Order: sequence, then structure tokens, then C-alpha cells
Amino acid sequence: MYNRTQNENGSINTRCLHCFMTVASCVETEQELDRLEARHLCPEKVLADLLAKRGSPQSPEHLCPERLCPQSRVTTH
Repeated sequence: MYNRTQNENGSINTRCLHCFMTVASCVETEQELDRLEARHLCPEKVLADLLAKRGSPQSPEHLCPERLCPQSRVTTH
């Protein structure tokens, strides 16, 4: 999703509505805007899509220090 605004000279700016980064400014044609928006890799959207695809974990295993560093031996009493 992008927000397009027109400048006084008729050129167009476009901003990503996920990360609010200016994707392009002073662009003259719709085709060029479409091309530039298609090339934008939004870190916010990529992360949100990844987390949505992964789903919520069933157990707190992802927080286990042993999984992150197998050399460490964490014991609980």
C-alpha cells in the first residue's frame, strides 16, 4: 500500500504506508511509479508477513538458551 501525492509541478511522490519510507519523489509517470513501488522491499511488511506465516509457537521452545547456544547447559531445579 502506497500513498501518492502530487507536487505543484505535476510530478508525484510515493510513500510506503507500512514503513512510511519515501519510495520515490518527483516521478513523472504512473508506469515509473508502479515500477518503483514494485521494487520496494518494506522491512516492516516482510517481518509482519514472516511472523503471520510462522504463526504463534505452541511452546516456549524458541526461547530456550540451549537451542540458541548448544554448548550452554541450563538446568532448572
